Amino acid sequence: MTVPAPGHNGRMGQWVGRIIGVVLILVGGLWTLQGLGLVGGSFMTGSVAWLVIGLVTVVMGIALLVPRRSRRP
Repeated sequence: MTVPAPGHNGRMGQWVGRIIGVVLILVGGLWTLQGLGLVGGSFMTGSVAWLVIGLVTVVMGIALLVPRRSRRP
């Protein structure tokens, strides 16, 4: 079993988290606009449920992009 170099997993994890965060913001933004009825052509258009799901998804994406403080001694 190979042990990764120190710091490698941290940087890779940060990039993966940022990519997922951006995707969540984009998808959540689309769902929010569909829930508001601003983007048509879907069963989600004008649905309050998709408005709420979209807003929660955007908040989750933002939470992944906000830098966290490390608790290392």
